[in-house]
Amino acid sequence: MGMSVTISTATDDDAENILKLQYLCFQREAEIYGDYGIEPLTQSLDALRAELGEGCVLVARLGAEVVGSVRGSVDADGTARIAKLIVHPRMQRHGLGGRLLSAIEERLAAEREAKRFRLFTGHRSEGNLRLYRRLGYAQTATEQISRRFSQVTLEKPAAQAPTFAATA
Repeated sequence: MGMSVTISTATDDDAENILKLQYLCFQREAEIYGDYGIEPLTQSLDALRAELGEGCVLVARLGAEVVGSVRGSVDADGTARIAKLIVHPRMQRHGLGGRLLSAIEERLAAEREAKRFRLFTGHRSEGNLRLYRRLGYAQTATEQISRRFSQVTLEKPAAQAPTFAATA
């Protein structure tokens, strides 16, 4: 008996599950860069709840279980910043990250008039870079944050956002 993954707006009731999943998912990033003090691993539940109230946060569910999430916000010039795209390790490499990214792009363009999308990842996060490039993002900058970590900025115009079916 298979269940399909649904994508919907996160609620305050999802905050704890999102934070636990975020902690699980960012372990690999911390390992890659040798830094377990990265913000996704130190974020508090209160800070996450504040993000739920301020921006657009989506969750992917398999039944009742939260198996993915993504966050986004749009600034005054129409630039959408997409952050913390996470997918449970057992659900990775099945297209869920792409579905979540597409869903947040569609939501931010339709509801918050995003004109362009911007996201960030680490220079050694090869899987992330492949996904973002495949979905139309182009590298626009690289900033050396520390001796071990350079942040790669990728962008694309809203008009290039692909459409994937997602439940709202």
